[in-house]
Amino acid sequence: MKVRVFVVGAIILMTAGVFRAGAGSQSAPARSVLEGVFTEEQLKRGSAQFAEKCSECHGQDLSGGEIAPGLFGSTFMSSWSGLTVGDLSERIRLSMPPANPERVNRQQNVDIISAILNANGFPAGKAELETRLELLRQIKIEAKK
Repeated sequence: MKVRVFVVGAIILMTAGVFRAGAGSQSAPARSVLEGVFTEEQLKRGSAQFAEKCSECHGQDLSGGEIAPGLFGSTFMSSWSGLTVGDLSERIRLSMPPANPERVNRQQNVDIISAILNANGFPAGKAELETRLELLRQIKIEAKK
């Protein structure tokens, strides 16, 4: 009886692992922030938007404050590495700033993300970050290699 329970349990775990691995490979991000996913022009807009809309809580230098975490370095990477730019975009869209999330429109959102990525040492590229969530979810946030 114990052997039968063990075998059934092993089969269930293996099956779950196969489905999980298959699901992950279908939705794996196709790009990386290491490739340069924003432009210098977008960075300029994003820096201005960050200063106006985010710096009160996150600090002018993105180092954080009493009520909000820092948005660069190990603090940022420990929270966001392995996730996507789309995940970050949705976090900003749904909850930033806390008192009035609609204060930041989709274009301002991705412009601000370009400033956050730049502060973390990710390079600018030739194309701007798109505002469409399905495209942002294809860009992985990952540490420099």
